[in-house]
Amino acid sequence: MRQLKTFYVRTYGCQMNELDSEIMVGQLENRGLTRIEDEYSADLLIFNTCSIRDLAERKVMGKLGKLGRFLQTHQPIIGVTGCMANAKKDALFQKIPHIDFILGTNNIHDLNNVLDEVLSTGNQTIRTDDKFEHELDYLGAKRDDKVKAYVSISRGCDKFCTYCVVPYTRGPEVSRPPENIVEECRHLVANGYKEITLLGQNVNSYGKDKPEWQCLFHDLLYQLDKIPGLERVRFMTSHPVDITKELMQAIRDLKSVCEFVHFPVQAGSNRILKKMHRIYTLEQYLEKVHMLRETVPHVALGTDIIVGFPTETEEEFQLTYNVLKEVEYSVAFLFAYSQRKGTPAMRWKDDISEEIKQDRLQRLIQMQDEIYSKQRQDMLGKEFEVLVEKRNFKDSTLLKARTRCWKNVLFAGDESLIGTLQKVKIHSFSHQTLLGDLITNSGLKMLG
Repeated sequence: MRQLKTFYVRTYGCQMNELDSEIMVGQLENRGLTRIEDEYSADLLIFNTCSIRDLAERKVMGKLGKLGRFLQTHQPIIGVTGCMANAKKDALFQKIPHIDFILGTNNIHDLNNVLDEVLSTGNQTIRTDDKFEHELDYLGAKRDDKVKAYVSISRGCDKFCTYCVVPYTRGPEVSRPPENIVEECRHLVANGYKEITLLGQNVNSYGKDKPEWQCLFHDLLYQLDKIPGLERVRFMTSHPVDITKELMQAIRDLKSVCEFVHFPVQAGSNRILKKMHRIYTLEQYLEKVHMLRETVPHVALGTDIIVGFPTETEEEFQLTYNVLKEVEYSVAFLFAYSQRKGTPAMRWKDDISEEIKQDRLQRLIQMQDEIYSKQRQDMLGKEFEVLVEKRNFKDSTLLKARTRCWKNVLFAGDESLIGTLQKVKIHSFSHQTLLGDLITNSGLKMLG
């Protein structure tokens, strides 16, 4: 039987994929393997993939195709995990025959069993369950970051937006028991972590699939806020329909919960929103934005927007442009629509030309850049609480930190400050990064 000593993991896509990779790394290290960064020397290669956009899939397929030539001199075991595994299933074996195993998003608990099967039989192996049913070894995850950590509170999605593959690649929504989440967060804090980001395809609907728990998302936040030493709690992603008044009040009242909410609008036209199956109108969306800003005056908002959705007119694009201008998001992820096989939107002709899509996208980017510039100007001369994360990669004399509202800050300071809350006064900015001076070692709570 072949012997495995080293492994290489490459992650594509979202924060949930990053966490899944950390769990798999923990499993493999517990198996006695050593992680290395050279994919051409490793005995085991795992590609944890994303299907959210066509470009992400093409990158993975291109990479896997190139490995075929490399196999003439080296014979590693190659596995594909993540959303592409669930989306394409055994069709991946047909397209890339040198893959040894396919492991879906709901099956990473079975990684070692799959490896044993491949090693003992030499056969290609596939596990791609449609539903998540197994509590993972989150405590055994090998975290790359030592200051902040991702914590999964739910997996899957029940919203079925017509452009999105997630309900098909990650299955229906399944919430984790609150006591398991609290235990994991306590474990992380005991190991020095200062910030937790709660992950789910729609964190706001947490607990709705388990009414017997009597623990909705805002209830979970109140439990986590009681953990001594947990300085910051963030969460993503949110669906506007499930953002409640109780959640807004929790953000306002809980010391650890950061005043940043990812609040994706996707489009400004009610007709397009209905075609996307977003299940809210623009008026309902803006009403919640207004309510949130009344409840949490210093809140910062993030969004996702898709331009060029099938049949979108110039007038409907202008409605989206106006929303971007009106709301003034602190973070905006802007995309041109691309068809995803298996989604309901595939039944409509992709009738907006790439030229028009890119023109609309660039107009949004230009507007958002103006908003960013205005927001950064407004921060000059002000003081903010930051969590110091690490040394800056490009200039090791600077420390990289982040405000409560998700703004990157660089300042000169000693490495001993990493993992602490500090107060910084902003004096300038470069692109989207704020530059500041350390004021004091005080950990005073400030908005930012």
